[in-house]
Amino acid sequence: MVGKKSGKALLREEGLERTDNNMDLSSWPQVAPINQKNYYTEYLKRDDQILAYRLQNEEARNRMAKAAKDRDRALAMSNGELPPPETEAEQDAEGDTAMGEADEDSEEALVGSKIIVMHVGSQNLRIGLASDALPKTVPMVIARKSKENEAEEDGGEPRPKRLKLDDGQTLEPEKMFGPEFGSRYTKMSAELKTHMRANKRRTLPNSKEMVVNYNRRTPPETIPEHNDPMRVEWTEIPANPKDAPEYVIGEDALRIPDYSTPRYKLFWPIQNGWCNERDYNNKTLLFVDLALILEEAMKSQLNLTRKKDWGQYSCVFVIPDLYERGYVTQVLEMLMREFGFARVCFVQESLAGTFGAGYTSACIVDIGAQKTSICCVDEGMCIENSRVNLKYGGADVTETFIKMMLYDHFPYEEINLNRRYDFLLAEELKKNVCTLNETNVSVQVFDFHLRASGQDTRKYTFKAYDEVILAPMGWFEPGIFDVSKKLRSRRELISRSFDLYDGQPNDPTSTAQSEILTAIAPPLPSNGTTNENSQPAAVPDVQATPSRSQTLHALSRLQDMDATPRSSVAGSPVPDVSGTPAQGGASTPIITGLQVPIPTQPPRQPTVEERDDILPIFPLDNAIFTSISNAVRPEDRRFSEFLGGVLVIGGGSLVSGFHSFLEERMHLRRPEYANHVMVGTPPRELDPQVVVWKGASVFAKLDATNDSWIGRLEYDRLGSRVMTYKCMWAW
Repeated sequence: MVGKKSGKALLREEGLERTDNNMDLSSWPQVAPINQKNYYTEYLKRDDQILAYRLQNEEARNRMAKAAKDRDRALAMSNGELPPPETEAEQDAEGDTAMGEADEDSEEALVGSKIIVMHVGSQNLRIGLASDALPKTVPMVIARKSKENEAEEDGGEPRPKRLKLDDGQTLEPEKMFGPEFGSRYTKMSAELKTHMRANKRRTLPNSKEMVVNYNRRTPPETIPEHNDPMRVEWTEIPANPKDAPEYVIGEDALRIPDYSTPRYKLFWPIQNGWCNERDYNNKTLLFVDLALILEEAMKSQLNLTRKKDWGQYSCVFVIPDLYERGYVTQVLEMLMREFGFARVCFVQESLAGTFGAGYTSACIVDIGAQKTSICCVDEGMCIENSRVNLKYGGADVTETFIKMMLYDHFPYEEINLNRRYDFLLAEELKKNVCTLNETNVSVQVFDFHLRASGQDTRKYTFKAYDEVILAPMGWFEPGIFDVSKKLRSRRELISRSFDLYDGQPNDPTSTAQSEILTAIAPPLPSNGTTNENSQPAAVPDVQATPSRSQTLHALSRLQDMDATPRSSVAGSPVPDVSGTPAQGGASTPIITGLQVPIPTQPPRQPTVEERDDILPIFPLDNAIFTSISNAVRPEDRRFSEFLGGVLVIGGGSLVSGFHSFLEERMHLRRPEYANHVMVGTPPRELDPQVVVWKGASVFAKLDATNDSWIGRLEYDRLGSRVMTYKCMWAW
């Protein structure tokens, strides 16, 4: 009988005995697996683990330590007697002094002297130190050497565009802009006359004939240059092309003779509140031009000629309420890397508008040169769902005014807004002539001087009647504007920003803007035969992303179908407090309010891609109600509060009688709230064009309580991700 074997013998015989030397298989450290049933982590769950918050706390501690040292020093020098502590009233008084009161002392006057405030617009740049009372204004334009100028491009096609016959001859003025413009203009003129008669205002039956006959037979008067006291100083270009500068910026660029040698072409980096993708074919060049304009403005307007000194300054940059993240991150990199600022801070336009006007809650209506933004602000925060961005402004009024004057045989029929001196002339005419006050509508005689480089000054005299009020009335009848080129090349240069994790777009949206886009989006086809894929024949697939030509064709078709809202004599309903924009009849007078046509099918929410192909053009009064209604949800009781705090700012509001006209339109739009509507102006007779900049300068001085500053260390380590922790809104 075989004896029982031990366990070691069995392991040895079976080959299971361990024979190594107890050394690890690898020199890499072994990490024990986590117990999946019971584990916990505190990663990024405390503020002291986030770099941005940690630096803020360190700065606060350093500030407290410095204050303690200063207090000890004062105690030692005052033989043991401490100065009395400041009361809350004194601190509030110091805060008011920092906000720009006239009685600020010398110490407070230094606050903001190292902070540069920039407000970039489509037509002008406002720039200055936060300690300045008012900013400097620089045109947002750069002129570069080119083979042809902007007036010679596209075969010398003038702006506004005139229709021509087959033999190249221009049509007569009543037909040169097409039948659609003529019918709209005639209808607006007839409805204005009806409205003026209803208000017991005197109108002459043959006013148009008087204007046309006078403009036809009035030749210009030639004035020699030496007899012109207001002659223009043009920018001199060296005769040798090698000595000519590569680019010219700002006011000097607008004063370059159009037909100089060598030629220069104007570039506007920002157009319609967007990056100008139509005139640029290179994204890098676009932002290079933007940086050059800002750099030249700092050197010429702020006397900061040495770039190495810019590291001592901070910068507050104003961005739109509905911004594009790609634009903001690019500007942040430019300010931190190329300009080398010590700190950078961003503030939204509407919030800066309330700071500049001294309002705590208001509905801000900012009418710029090429865009109009609306946003409700409450207690220092922009209400996200109330943000609206419309792509029309004062420049559209200027072009429409010139078209109306040419329609009525304007004596200077060669005017071309692509030419620099004609563009400046048109802006001056709009400023001096246009009004929204019905008492000023009569046959009047005006004159202007045409000054062009190398030509004698010509003095023109012309008559105008209702053109002076119908052109700015386009804000409430936007179908009269020419918007055919505003979507050209959109998203071809700068693509939309998408989230890396879920693939959703990063750009902010609002329910108010979505309602407006839904109201003007091309509707689904209601009938027609279907093909194999169950799609209507001869109709593009509206569920897919439409091509730009299809969308532009659809928008033009909507305009032909009166899709651009018309008005109603009875003041038809508009977006109620909790509803979408009102929808009513289409063939109604213009004075009482514009309407959205009744769709044959329920409105369709446009997709993300389709929104880029829909141009937000909507009546201003209707857009204000849409913004407010989305701001107060679900608290409808605050609807009347925002109606009583409508603040209109921006250069477009400088048209005479604009505020009272807008208030009247809003009364007619919602008669039940007529007692609550109040359209205000900036206080203390502040220029509406600089209210946003002024508010940004006030915001810049709140250094002790402002946590929005982005420092170099934070940006070097986190990049644009630091915006998540630094923005006052949801980034």
